[in-house]
Amino acid sequence: MSTLRDLVEEHTTLNAGDIDHLHRLAGDWLLLSDLSFADLLLWVPIKGDPRQPRKPREFLCVAQVRPVTAPTAYQDDQVGKIVGGPEVAHLEVALTQERIWREGDPVWYGDTPARHEAIPVRRRDESDVEEGFSEVIAVIGRDTNLSTARTPSQLELNYLTTADDLAQMVADGTFPPPRHPGEITSAPRVGDGLIRLDASGKVTYASPNAQSAYRRLGFNAHLVGEELAKLSSRLSGDPLEGNDAAERILSSLRGEFPARMEMEARGATVLIRALPLLPAGVPIGSLVLVRDVTEVRRRERALMTKDATIREIHHRVKNNLQTVAALLRLQARRVDAPEARMALEESVRRVASIALVHETLSMSSDEAVEFDGIVDRVATAATEVAATSYPVRMRREGTFGVLPAEIATSLVMVLNELLINAVEHGFPAPEDDDAEPVVPESPGEVVVSAHRFRKQLHVTVADNGQGLPDGFKPEGGKRLGLQIVRALATGELRGSIELRNRAGGGTEAVLVVPLGKR
Repeated sequence: MSTLRDLVEEHTTLNAGDIDHLHRLAGDWLLLSDLSFADLLLWVPIKGDPRQPRKPREFLCVAQVRPVTAPTAYQDDQVGKIVGGPEVAHLEVALTQERIWREGDPVWYGDTPARHEAIPVRRRDESDVEEGFSEVIAVIGRDTNLSTARTPSQLELNYLTTADDLAQMVADGTFPPPRHPGEITSAPRVGDGLIRLDASGKVTYASPNAQSAYRRLGFNAHLVGEELAKLSSRLSGDPLEGNDAAERILSSLRGEFPARMEMEARGATVLIRALPLLPAGVPIGSLVLVRDVTEVRRRERALMTKDATIREIHHRVKNNLQTVAALLRLQARRVDAPEARMALEESVRRVASIALVHETLSMSSDEAVEFDGIVDRVATAATEVAATSYPVRMRREGTFGVLPAEIATSLVMVLNELLINAVEHGFPAPEDDDAEPVVPESPGEVVVSAHRFRKQLHVTVADNGQGLPDGFKPEGGKRLGLQIVRALATGELRGSIELRNRAGGGTEAVLVVPLGKR
């Protein structure tokens, strides 16, 4: 389905600033929908074709939201629907006369009776505030399901009154509020808890959920009649936090839109959002939404503790592996037999490559690693320790991306073995130490390339060295390194490995690793 931006850009002449305003409206109009007990549909006028005779204006629905406080008037999605003629007469009035339309008899959608309303969406250009520039760029259709109509309760009357104030602010261009930089916390919903303040800051209404949230903070009396700013400052366990909460509530009474905040007291955490009520530009009070997020924050802290524990475990595993590598290195220095010394040195490199993965995991917040950096470090180490007849350059093409730990640990060992083999067997050192090394025409190079295709990771380690010997059979080789590669590639990684000569000279190893669920 097309997005709001796609639909607007394709069918209207609205500019980037208008589209941004509509996006902010769609991000905040859940509040208006819940308070209105109504579906909201965002309609934009469609641009006409200059080659066609002038015809009645048509409207396109670019966004829709259903209330959680009442049954919907629409069972089907309306986004993308184009309507015209008598069906949009109320939208035309709101757009051209720039006023909220509430006249008219109920309409029927199948077996569902509904009441139509239309709210013009005005956008004020902040760069032209002095000139008072503003324009109506869209219309909100507010459609209420009347099948369950009854005498409204005190809660519903307060919701509807507040909804009318916010609807007038939409028509005035003062709602939705501007975005605050870095604000990513989701806003409280009407059902979480609603408090209405008068112009002096006293509570005129508090929903049961709002009352419960403040009871968690330690206030057991009724909120109505209390000065919410002073009460919040008094209840907060942190004086600075309490003063901040009070100032944000007071600033909303002055017509400002403060950022949402969290307040803690008595082990409870409450998310607070204060919105000024400015119908027709006149400050009449404030709307305060509250959500008890105590359990959410408790779980977040538990997850943070768990993540910290896991990172500490990886850090200790890395330290232990480095200790093992150091012990093997000391043992190698004390061994006289060249083959035994070489075997111990190879074990040092294998253990060190695994330690690299755990070092990366110890600095990550999840069980995944950015693998490119690990490959680069392993490749550098391979060129430094391998015995070759002349310098060999390592190069990486493509990206491995982020890999889960269970793949990264085995893959780094496979790559370590393949890189060492590529250097040592592709560009071997002369058996006679006094012999002159044979320098080929082209510089020695080993290329590690990686790309993802159809949920598979394809890795190639290629060199331009002397190639595989005649009659070479990878499955019959006795080298420990190749045995490790085959075992890990087909076992732990559940993939495949192929060693072959390159057409232009040299050797390449092709590894395919599935990345699906393991």
